[in-house]
Amino acid sequence: MTTNTTTKNTKDAGGPVWDWAAGHGPVTGALSATTGAFALAATGAATGMPPGWVLTAGAAGAIGHTVRSLRDRLSARTIAMRSATWLVGAGWTTWAMTTGPLTWTALGSLAVIGVGIGTTTHTTLLHEEARELEALEAADRQVAAELSAERRTIAAEWVDRIQRVCGITLRVLAVEMWPTGTGYTIDAELPPGGTTYGRIAQEAAKLSADARLPHGCTATAGPGIDQGRVLIDVTTKNVLEQEVVYPSDYSRLSIHTGIPWGLRTNADEIRAYLREQCALVVGPTGSGKTNMVHTILAGFARAEDVLTCVIDLNAGSAGLPWARPAFDANGAPLDGVRPGIDWLAASHDEALLMLNALVRIAKHRKTAYQDLMTQANTDLLPISAQIPQIMLVVDEGAEILSSNDRELKKIAALILEVIRIARAMGIRTVLTALGATSSVLGNLMLRREAKIRVALTGGEKEGMDLGKQFPGSRGLRPEQAPYKGSGFMGTPESEPGLFKSWRILPDQIRDIVNATAGIHPTLDGPSAKAAGTPYATRWDPTRTQWMRDHTLTTSSAGPASQSAAPSGSGLNLSALRDQQPAPAADEDATVRAFMEQIDAQFGTAPDPQPTSERPARQGLNLSALRPETNAARQAALQLLVDAGAEGTGASAISRALAEEHGTTRQTVAGWLKEWAESGEAVRVGEGTKTRYVHRRYT
Repeated sequence: MTTNTTTKNTKDAGGPVWDWAAGHGPVTGALSATTGAFALAATGAATGMPPGWVLTAGAAGAIGHTVRSLRDRLSARTIAMRSATWLVGAGWTTWAMTTGPLTWTALGSLAVIGVGIGTTTHTTLLHEEARELEALEAADRQVAAELSAERRTIAAEWVDRIQRVCGITLRVLAVEMWPTGTGYTIDAELPPGGTTYGRIAQEAAKLSADARLPHGCTATAGPGIDQGRVLIDVTTKNVLEQEVVYPSDYSRLSIHTGIPWGLRTNADEIRAYLREQCALVVGPTGSGKTNMVHTILAGFARAEDVLTCVIDLNAGSAGLPWARPAFDANGAPLDGVRPGIDWLAASHDEALLMLNALVRIAKHRKTAYQDLMTQANTDLLPISAQIPQIMLVVDEGAEILSSNDRELKKIAALILEVIRIARAMGIRTVLTALGATSSVLGNLMLRREAKIRVALTGGEKEGMDLGKQFPGSRGLRPEQAPYKGSGFMGTPESEPGLFKSWRILPDQIRDIVNATAGIHPTLDGPSAKAAGTPYATRWDPTRTQWMRDHTLTTSSAGPASQSAAPSGSGLNLSALRDQQPAPAADEDATVRAFMEQIDAQFGTAPDPQPTSERPARQGLNLSALRPETNAARQAALQLLVDAGAEGTGASAISRALAEEHGTTRQTVAGWLKEWAESGEAVRVGEGTKTRYVHRRYT
């Protein structure tokens, strides 16, 4: 028992281990040859073996090794050494069998032969290694020569081009060809005198045109290894025009290693690092913004330390494909399937419940995890699968922040509260918007916290001010990304540049939900306690009934759209709610009956007059339902009337309304266009000289 234990301990301690599958080296080869020859000679002498058998075996071995060496294309020196070893060994064995192998002469000569075999083998091996290395170097030199010729041509072209376009003389240090074959990177040294890479970056459009690059390809300059170097990325193949499907690899991700959001022009993934950052994604209708939201949700679903809350007041359309696969027709959860998102709010009331819960979670985490942060010696909550990060995704959230609606203002205040207080506690926000305008980017906190910016242009210029979306970046133009799903993306780790979002379809969303069901974390205990009942019952069938209710009633719009009607007498418009559509032939009769009901009970007021002096009215004023009675819109119309025959424009009206109503120029321009189309106003002039005149003066 002691012996076995000792042997095991010696083995575990790292003792010598024989590798019987390894080949012979110079020493072991010589020992093997000499001991084998001695054993054969002693056996042959003792048994009277005919010496000719040994010579025949030696000759066969020499011939076999010669054939093998020729097939392996070994050098002549190696072939001669191996053949000589067999023949010398066979000769000594034959002689020793005749004279006796146990004499001092036989043993001494065998030792000399062994030393000779070892020395010759060592020299031969060194020679073969040198030949192999020389062959590899020759092949590498040939490939390098071919590449160097191409790289030297590229370097010379760009040195001349930058000198011609930018007036800067560079010294190219290296040209790296991208493995994807879509372009290359030039590493160059800037001239002395304080020249920066920005002088080249601002001429990116001119450089791309001078290089005759295909549409969608760019030449962008960025910082090098130090401030005296520049890296120029040149795209030679347009990857933006092709539709790229979301990868079928649904492996685990982490908030710490970044969430992939798309591809750069060199076909490399671009990742968003959201542990401390918020994000803003803008894009007009038809640019692929909704598809981009699904791409973002797919990345969050694959993360093992992220829970996603989605607010979409447009019937929850952004989150429905991620929630519905986990429930049956009655709203009961399916076995083995979890929603791809953790909470979905499609109404004002549900959004308020969610945001209030997130505020409570952020504040409770600050006290509940003090010991953990002290132990980790950090002021940031250590995020993990046990304490997951919460990502709040708000579709068209930037419009909510800039809205004047009373209900939306409550939601906006809570969104800003989450952004303001929850960074260290692992709650971050992704907002989307329909455009990069002053109204969207007017919030200072949003501009400061949303360091990850995406602009999906789809070639759309109206409402896409890339200078506001990416401050300090030059040369970005919407026409550079005219394809759906293409645009610009910038992060704190990478300069704003072209990128392509993946295409993701409902079938793939369902596959991702099923494949990632076992990856989603659960909310940690202290946070779940702070969130309370609204969080615990978020997927109850009664609260998700709107997902399955396909009847066309006011209740289908969510709880926020329902308001209690005042008691008392009046016109019962709700009586029309459940009526079936009348045949086309009875439409006029229905309208007449409806008007008779109104006239019988109320006095109808006349149409509004453009002047400020209006007669007193009696009874129900149905004209108050018209859009012109909106306070800001009516004030704008009055300003148009007061302008007289000279007329006025959108800028002047918006400045007059800004202080009291906060109306933007874009809104006023829309009103003026509608009035011009309806005949209320007449448009005069074009371009910057455009003005509108009220119809009473034309």
